[in-house]
Amino acid sequence: MWKRGVTEFIGTFTMVFVGCGSVALNRSSLEISLAFGIIVSLMILSLGRFSGAHINPAVSIAFWRRGDLSNKDTLSHVVGQLCGGALAGLSLDGAGPTLRNENTSWIGLIGIEIGITFLLMASILLIIRRTKNWLPIAVVVGSAVAILAFLFGEYTGASMNPARTFGPNLFSGDAAIIPIYWLTTTLGACLAVWLETLIPSKTESP
Repeated sequence: MWKRGVTEFIGTFTMVFVGCGSVALNRSSLEISLAFGIIVSLMILSLGRFSGAHINPAVSIAFWRRGDLSNKDTLSHVVGQLCGGALAGLSLDGAGPTLRNENTSWIGLIGIEIGITFLLMASILLIIRRTKNWLPIAVVVGSAVAILAFLFGEYTGASMNPARTFGPNLFSGDAAIIPIYWLTTTLGACLAVWLETLIPSKTESP
């Protein structure tokens, strides 16, 4: 149980540290998006066989809802992910918090974060339905993260991940918005799992 949590801690810390570290270095939006996408891919390749390398509480909760994670493993994942995100946020002194653009309404933020987390989770479900090979899974998921972050980062910060928001926002003084990102990303991921139940699996009769 806790081996999974330690693995998720390492993966989430690395993802948040590298991704938000690129923000701290004042890189361009394209470079920041690529940093997040590439490090997600690398974490999946490195750690996937140990815990699934969710490095995202919304994804772990969605897999729990799907029936793929036990209650204990889900708790272990989420605690590890939040601790990893928190340590990364502390290490970076709160650099790279997830924030709403002043030109983006609250309704817009909610809709975007639900939508992009839905798309991220849908990409995960689509690829794992077709292969168990970690390389294509890493490429697809990392690419989805990079593309969605690039397209929507300027509007909401493109969180898609409660742990990515939790650490930096906690230490930047922007913690009040954390619950909104937590609820929207989790709802988006679980919505993708619900939609998957409407799609016949390969083993079902036509």
